[in-house]
Amino acid sequence: MKFSTITSKGQATIPLEIRKQLDLHTGDRIAFEIVDGKVVLHKLRPFDYEYHRALSKNLSEWDSQEDDEAYEDL
Repeated sequence: MKFSTITSKGQATIPLEIRKQLDLHTGDRIAFEIVDGKVVLHKLRPFDYEYHRALSKNLSEWDSQEDDEAYEDL
């Protein structure tokens, strides 16, 4: 188990061993998730906006008023 201290700004250093295992580098984006009362750290992969925009054009079967109403609370 590795340890770090939280600063007055709410920041903490990710230990080197963990950065290596997750292949984390300066400028990488990370996400935090709480699972069963524990924090899980994820490395975010770069988002390919153009790919997802092109893909969304093929998802018209979910583009209806009924779907908008069914999923409006999400």
